[in-house]
Amino acid sequence: MREDLDSDTGSDPASAPLVSVVIPAYGRPEYLPEAVRSVVEQTYDAVEILVVDDCSPDPVEPALTAFVEDPAVDLTVVRHPVNRGANAARNTGIEESSGEFVAFLDDDDYWRPEKLERFVDAFERAGPGVGVVYGGVDVVDGDGETVRSVRSSRRDDVTKALLRGENVVGGFSNPVVRRSVVEAAGPTDTRFPSWQDREWYLRLSTHCEFEYVDEQLTVRRMASHGQISDDFERKRDVSFPLFVHKHRSTAAEYGMERRFVAERSRAVAAAAIRTGNFRSALPFLLRSLFYYPLDWKTYAFLALALAGPSTLERVRRVRRRVGV
Repeated sequence: MREDLDSDTGSDPASAPLVSVVIPAYGRPEYLPEAVRSVVEQTYDAVEILVVDDCSPDPVEPALTAFVEDPAVDLTVVRHPVNRGANAARNTGIEESSGEFVAFLDDDDYWRPEKLERFVDAFERAGPGVGVVYGGVDVVDGDGETVRSVRSSRRDDVTKALLRGENVVGGFSNPVVRRSVVEAAGPTDTRFPSWQDREWYLRLSTHCEFEYVDEQLTVRRMASHGQISDDFERKRDVSFPLFVHKHRSTAAEYGMERRFVAERSRAVAAAAIRTGNFRSALPFLLRSLFYYPLDWKTYAFLALALAGPSTLERVRRVRRRVGV
């Protein structure tokens, strides 16, 4: 780690709270070293790194030799004997780590050097009621050029926003979470083939407040290197019924049961449309309208489902042109 701690942290490495950074890895050794390097080069020093190799076809540890052999880098590589999925790898990292704060970094994403310093400072300023800190995200293409910047301003109690389907935090590479909140809410749910991050944030939000750092400190890479595709059938058959069953009572407590079911129904329909299953989208859109007929986005998706692939492609071309 770097030796030049910023004076704003107000503490030295020996007394600063430890951040455990968990990097689940599978079969992308060309990106993994950059992800690890972005953690090593943080301006915050009290960091341990756990790379969890989810039984990659070729072990990832040889790609990290320079870091493993560097005595200044606190890095451990754990390898699953069988492939168990990214969420299981994240949970292994939680179990094997010891930091007061836990962060995840996907093996094809990376952080800007000031991220952990800014986030730990936000925790210390906000107090113990805040259990999750997140920030802005830059999305880059295969050449490293920023194609989209994602910002949010949600703070404090974000449960209602999450139940409405707002993408408050984004992917796992963004937030840092207080370990005591992870212990209260539980680890990520390995039963979900999709929406794992949203599901976990919703559980976390019932145990703590969220804080936002208004800086673009996380970089998400969008490139054609085998990222998980939008699997409509698994959303329809597994994620949707499980998500609704698990969180419907929470939505009812907030007086949002119908809106919650409508939003998740529309999310399934959106996945159907994106994958060309236009007819399959219709029953979910009708269900969404039945439960909550006041959301204009549902009508927009209904129009796309009825119009078919030519209209969808025109919409995609417009979105690419304006960078959204």
